[in-house]
Parts: sequence; structure tokens; C-alpha cells
Amino acid sequence: MKINKLFLTASLALCAAFGAAAQTAEEEVTEYVFQPHWYVQGQVGMQETLGETSFGKLASFNAQIGGGYNFNPVLGARLILNSWTSKGSICADGNRRNWKWNYIAPSVNITADLVNLIGGFNPERKISAGIFAGIGANIAWNNWRANTVNAQLSNKLFPNMQNRPNVLRNIWSGTKARFLGQFGIYGDYAITENIKLGLELQANVLPDGYNSKKAGNADWYFNGLVGVKYAFGPSSRKVTRKVAVPVATEVVEKIVEVPVVKEVIKEVIKEVPAALTRDVFFKISTTKVTKDEMYKVAEIARYLKENPDATVTVTGYADKGTGSLALNMRLAAQRAQAVVDALTKEFGISASRIKAASMGEEASQPYDKPELNRVAICVAK
Repeated sequence: MKINKLFLTASLALCAAFGAAAQTAEEEVTEYVFQPHWYVQGQVGMQETLGETSFGKLASFNAQIGGGYNFNPVLGARLILNSWTSKGSICADGNRRNWKWNYIAPSVNITADLVNLIGGFNPERKISAGIFAGIGANIAWNNWRANTVNAQLSNKLFPNMQNRPNVLRNIWSGTKARFLGQFGIYGDYAITENIKLGLELQANVLPDGYNSKKAGNADWYFNGLVGVKYAFGPSSRKVTRKVAVPVATEVVEKIVEVPVVKEVIKEVIKEVPAALTRDVFFKISTTKVTKDEMYKVAEIARYLKENPDATVTVTGYADKGTGSLALNMRLAAQRAQAVVDALTKEFGISASRIKAASMGEEASQPYDKPELNRVAICVAK
């Protein structure tokens, strides 16, 4: 009898422990998902052409426009158009002579965001930095000043020769196109989600002769640029998902002994489901639930079906910084109603289990960022 009693007690304890370990609950986790997007940028700065004189003597103004596409948080591609003037210099007769010419240089770059590569994607991070590299063409013209310098030096250094040689041994005229290699670094500071201020340092390498001189090696010029970058559309969206976490369920056992029959009574504490909150975001001045946001409505509907006693409150909001009060009140109410209609018509939820509300005249905005206040907040419990 004692052996049976011990065996029964051990079995019940083992089952209770196994049942407690097997119980799980779901916890909400909010994360940001990168959105591929296009951007444009405009920049101005200075150029230093590598030459036979001290740094700064061959500096000139520089400008650049471009556009690109970010495929993921790290990699992107862009097309840029760099232009203005380059300078050259020579000292062949004891006197230094400088000249300049015009150029335009289209190129294609691959970009890599090193901050996202190392630290992971975070749209709330203000500073980003990376590297780029690419190829293109340099199309130069208006080189008459170099030709004038070449003629002056030839006449001075070879006055008695009928066919005077060129002092600038790679002198060129007209329009000249050359291959261009390009690489550099950049850094951006986010003013808003769509607007960034940027700094860029780039090195450009061309075949010998860009500056009209023959040196037996490649010619270089370096650009330092500052400017503004504007991204089209959001660069990220916020996603809330559920993850399973273990939950221990308390089991209370009572063992009542009688001479022959042992009664085991288990009292299990009933688990109350946690409330579920989903934010359904809308585009500016719209009240239609997009496909990207409809999955949140589906999660609310699934929660209500799994918990027959639960109800949901849907509260609509509008961005106070955009539009008039009357327009925002109407948008807020229509956004709440759009979610209600989706629950009833698309998922078959009874209207008696749904309460719709909208922001009042003095209602506070739920988010600091204006674009996030174009939302219907759903709380089911």
C-alpha cells in the first residue's frame, strides 16, 4: 500500500512539472523593417587637381547632382554627374603658369553603408557612413588656356627652331573623353526620415594627359562635397509580431486518503489571455487599409475568434500638423471605421464586439513623429 502511494505521488508530481514546462505564451515584439527606396542629392564643394605645385594652388569649385536606389540596409547604387573646372600648372622657364579647363563626369557607383553593416539597421540612428566605388567618363573641353601657355613656352624656350616642340607634351584641344575610376567615403546626418545632410570625399583617377602634361603615370583629382539628400517614401516600416515565451502554470494538488481509495483533486489556475494591441498605419490623407497593414487586422480578428469573450476598441487618429481640424476629425473617424468594416466584412467579426472611437479636438497625439499619427490603434482584450 505504501509503495502504491509513493508511486502515485511521484507520478502526479512528474506530470505537474512536465505540464508547467510545456506551457507557453506569446509576447509582442516591435521591430523596424527596411524599405527599399529611391533618393536624389545635390552637392557643392571644392576640387584639388594633383599637380607640380603646393596644395591649394590648383583648387577650384565643384558641383555634383545624382540619384540612387538603396536595395537593402547596406548596399545601394547611384548615378552621379560631377562638373565644373580642373586646373593645371607648370614651371619650365623659372616662372609658374597655371591654367584651367571645363569638364563633366558622369559615373556609376556601388555604395555600402558600414554603420548598418556593423551595427544593424536602425532608422532612429541619426548618423550613417559608408564607402563607394565606381567607374565613369570625364569629358573635358575649353582647354585654350593650356594651348596658350604651351605656345608661349615653346616660343620662349625654342626661339630659333622652325618646328618648335610642345612643352606640354600631352597638349589637347577640342573635346576629350577619358575613362574615369572613382572611390571615396561619405557621411550623412538625418534631419528627418527623408532629408539628410551629407559630406563626401572622393578620389578620381584618369589616364595620363588630363592636365596636358606627360608624366608617365595616372592623373588624379580629389573632390570634397557637402549637400542634401532626399529619400522618396519611407525607408522603414514598423512591424509588431508575436514570439513564444515559456510560462509556468501553477498546479495545486490535494491528496485525500481513505482506507482503500485515494482521491486526487487538481486545481489549475485559469490563464487570462493578455490584451493585444495593433497599430494600423495609413498613408497621408487616406482612409483605406493597405495590403501591408491588413495583416494586423487579421491578427485582431484571430484573437477575437480564439477568445469569444474578448472585445476590441478601435481609435482613429490624424496628424495634427497636416490639414485643418475638421479634416483631421473626419480622417480619424473614417480610419477607425475602415478597420471596423474590415473586421466585420472581411473576417466576420460581430459588430457588437467592436467599439469605434476617434481623436477629440484636444486629443494628444500617440506618437512624436507626425507621420506615425496617421493611425488606427486597436486594443483587444
